[in-house]
Amino acid sequence: MNERFYTLPPEKQQRIINAGFRVFSQNSYRKSPMQEIADEAGISKSLLFHYFQNKKELYLFLWNKAADITCEHLALNHCYESTDLFEMMERGMYAKIQMMCRYPDMAAFAMKAFYEKEPAVYEDIQRSYRQHFNQKAADALSRLNPDDFIPGLDLEMMHRQIYLMSVGYLWEIAQRGAVLDAKTLEKDFSEMLSFWKNVYLRKESLK
Repeated sequence: MNERFYTLPPEKQQRIINAGFRVFSQNSYRKSPMQEIADEAGISKSLLFHYFQNKKELYLFLWNKAADITCEHLALNHCYESTDLFEMMERGMYAKIQMMCRYPDMAAFAMKAFYEKEPAVYEDIQRSYRQHFNQKAADALSRLNPDDFIPGLDLEMMHRQIYLMSVGYLWEIAQRGAVLDAKTLEKDFSEMLSFWKNVYLRKESLK
């Protein structure tokens, strides 16, 4: 990326970022024209290519921008300061709801990018996601007290199962072509949290 992008006034940077989120969230990678992003941002296509060498560079920049914003919101909601896994997850849910309300196109873009199969960006997106997930999983697991859970439970396996079920839930929404609104996310995820607590926690640890 051309570092001159960061010399632009913040509002112009944000227009370009928002335009990318919006166009890429509405189409596949292959069917998202740079011209449409430039038009949405109110700049020429040649100027957009001046800041980003090609579509892949812009796409990965937006993915990393979304990841940075997500980490900021997770930190603001103190998601990894608890020793209670389900409290961490609940705080994370509210952080994601805040982001959906504040950056609706970013949330839609991030979900679409996660499931994007275009070879040009697939490996980069999945590698980045795995790095973020592995770090957050390690942070979360290091804080847990095994005595809070049913005897003999493999905490790492439990965490992975919960992760896969969460991904499966989002995949089902994406396959239906439905829009994931904040109220639906809160209701469905709260029900899943209650279920997981009953399955994995010792009875005396249930609140």
